[in-house]
Amino acid sequence: MAEAAADRDWKKIALITVPLIVLAGSASGWLSNSGYENDWFSLLLKPPFMPPAWAFPVAWTTLYALMGVAVAMILAVPPSGERRIALTLFWAQLALNYAWSPVFFAAHDIKLGEAVILVMLVVALAASVLFRRIRTAAGLLMLPYLLWLCFAFALNSSIDALNPGAGTSLLG
Repeated sequence: MAEAAADRDWKKIALITVPLIVLAGSASGWLSNSGYENDWFSLLLKPPFMPPAWAFPVAWTTLYALMGVAVAMILAVPPSGERRIALTLFWAQLALNYAWSPVFFAAHDIKLGEAVILVMLVVALAASVLFRRIRTAAGLLMLPYLLWLCFAFALNSSIDALNPGAGTSLLG
């Protein structure tokens, strides 16, 4: 009975977390002029494994929705020290996620974008491990995101290698 109540609770919470996370991610990309329509980005050389433009909104909407469900599951669990750390890590990696588009597309900082993804991946992995300890399904829902971050890191690194000196970088 208590488990059924917890399931109802996370589902109610997900009605808030999923749209908020999806909308905030979309806003970050839109405000940064991210994507193939960005004049600076369109001139960069891309690796052969670069997905088509339509794949990014589909992938990110799906990933943000999965993250919204995962965090809702954790928010529905009674408070604990482990839950607090897991949520702190989750929100930290999400802030890094939302910062990537402004860094890469608006500031034209390919190297800093690469560093942001790497830190984001490490923090998201730590959050996912704790999510899995707290509620297995929540940790598993983070797996597609972790895989995409690995792919995004490879894309960012390849774009950096193919376009030496493109953009400006705080990292030199």
